[in-house]
Amino acid sequence: MILLQVNQLQKYYGADLILSNIKLELQTRDRVALVGRNGAGKSTLLKIIAGQLSHDGGEIIKPKEVSIGYLAQNTGLESHLSIWEEMLTVFAPLRAMEQSIRKLEEQMSDSSVFTDTGKYEKILKEYDQLQVKFKEQGGYQYEADIRSVLHGLNFQDNSLMISSLSGGQKTRLALGKLLLTKPDILILDEPTNHLDIDTLSWLEQYLQSYVGAILIVSHDRYFLDKVVTQVYEVSRKQIQRFTGNYSAYLEQKTANYERDLKLFEKQQQEVANLQDFIQKNLARASTTKRAQSRRKKLEKMEIMDRPLGDEKSATFSFEIDKQSGNDVLTVDSLAVGYQGAKVSEAISFRAYKGESIALVGPNGIGKSTLLKTIIKKLPALAGTIQYGTNLSIGYYDQEQAELTSNKRVLNELWDDYPLKNEKEIRTVLGNFLFSGDDVLKIVSTLSGGEKARLALAKLMLEKANVLILDEPTNHLDLDSKEVLENALIDYPGTILFVSHDRYFINRIATKVLELSRLGSTEFLGDYDYYVEKKLEQEELAALALMASANSTAAKEALEKNSYQQDKESKKLERQRKRKLEEIELRIEELEAQIEAYDQQLCDPAVFQDHEKVLEINIKNEKAKAELEQLMDEWAELAE
Repeated sequence: MILLQVNQLQKYYGADLILSNIKLELQTRDRVALVGRNGAGKSTLLKIIAGQLSHDGGEIIKPKEVSIGYLAQNTGLESHLSIWEEMLTVFAPLRAMEQSIRKLEEQMSDSSVFTDTGKYEKILKEYDQLQVKFKEQGGYQYEADIRSVLHGLNFQDNSLMISSLSGGQKTRLALGKLLLTKPDILILDEPTNHLDIDTLSWLEQYLQSYVGAILIVSHDRYFLDKVVTQVYEVSRKQIQRFTGNYSAYLEQKTANYERDLKLFEKQQQEVANLQDFIQKNLARASTTKRAQSRRKKLEKMEIMDRPLGDEKSATFSFEIDKQSGNDVLTVDSLAVGYQGAKVSEAISFRAYKGESIALVGPNGIGKSTLLKTIIKKLPALAGTIQYGTNLSIGYYDQEQAELTSNKRVLNELWDDYPLKNEKEIRTVLGNFLFSGDDVLKIVSTLSGGEKARLALAKLMLEKANVLILDEPTNHLDLDSKEVLENALIDYPGTILFVSHDRYFINRIATKVLELSRLGSTEFLGDYDYYVEKKLEQEELAALALMASANSTAAKEALEKNSYQQDKESKKLERQRKRKLEEIELRIEELEAQIEAYDQQLCDPAVFQDHEKVLEINIKNEKAKAELEQLMDEWAELAE
């Protein structure tokens, strides 16, 4: 069923055209990603579809009964209620229905009603109808649904007042409330912000089984690969549809560009050949007709435009001034926290030159605190950190806390490196997409993406041999993330980073360090390897628990399972032998038939009758084909 159609939509901001000729369709259970550069108009399009912004042309077609749920970027839930009370408001109609059912039950238990047959049957009928409706609409499971969603979004204490929550928690709660409403079309703008990796995994699974259609804007490529089956790219005010997940979209986009470029170059060569022939032969009497014919062909030809490649991306690389020693960091029994209160302790690990270490763990476990302790912004509460020789450390702060000045972008960078001339500074800024008047913007007024690029420009100029990065991909669009990844892959120094971007971790990490309240655990490899090892550990723990179970019930269960397996094994063996015997008998029959057919074909009375020969040959070939098939089956069963 088609839930929504967007046809030839246009949007202007003042005189500037933002979106043009936008076409998009959503059907039941569609999983659609909207991708494109920051500023391409993705969020604007979502707001138009959700009815929060007007459009200047085209149409949006949606049946009246189709409901839309929209979550904007960083939308926090504001309420004077507790978490549980606020989630219950989603089910107000169901709760009212539940109260009506209770009232009908009270009426039915009234003796005066019970003796009035007509009235009792009327109430009973209404009660039955209401109960069926209550059950169909999820009346018996809505509290379980609330618990499931809150648990998945990592809310442990549901009695907490919403007004006491942090901004990130309010954003997660707004997402949870929207998920519980279960609209026909779920529109999510950057839903993965403020989610740790465990919560992201839960959300992926939830959205995969969601009954409605989903339209998502997200910079989390791992998330998009897991959830979406279609991708719409917004670029240069236009939109283009691709089937498959995000990785499939990248492959198709590259293949389409290469194909279009070949077709364009082929046509350009053909045009050049035609023009050359016309120029050389039009004036000659003997060839003028052929030249005129080619000119007509050239005039009728629809000349292709050169295919547009990717829009301009940031270009940069990280270099180092000097090499560090082989031992970069040795952390032993470290405790980190704020104002003497420990967040995490017993942290021990070593970092060697050239390693790229991803620091993972749930929100609030102390990952950013550990990084700040290593760069000496916070004091260690216990334990030691030993620094290697010749270390120069560059730090990227996820909040860009340093970038709050009223300087212009140009001066923010130039003041740190006054020995460089203006041209060099402008070149660096140009590589990070600050061109023309962009370099004259005031730093404090920059967007999150612009601040992120400026912070990376400053980091690049430091030429440090150790990079400590706290959520470096936050605020970056998908193309900028890829450029950053490539720069870090080629970086010759050591990297210690925190990121919730699993795609980024997979590309960068050579080691994963998992942080918990009571220590740290190292995993050699990328994020996928870390997940695989964690699953193995959980399975081994479960097996160890089973092995240590000494109860009679456990033993009986194991013995019963062993007996059933033995019984099933013997049954299968009997079936195999019986099947072998059947095949062997059939093989003997077929071999006898084939021999008989061969003898008939040697009989003069038969081989002179062409129709008879044809009939026997058909039967013989059929028997041989069946024999060959049975011989293969026999060989498999006999192994």
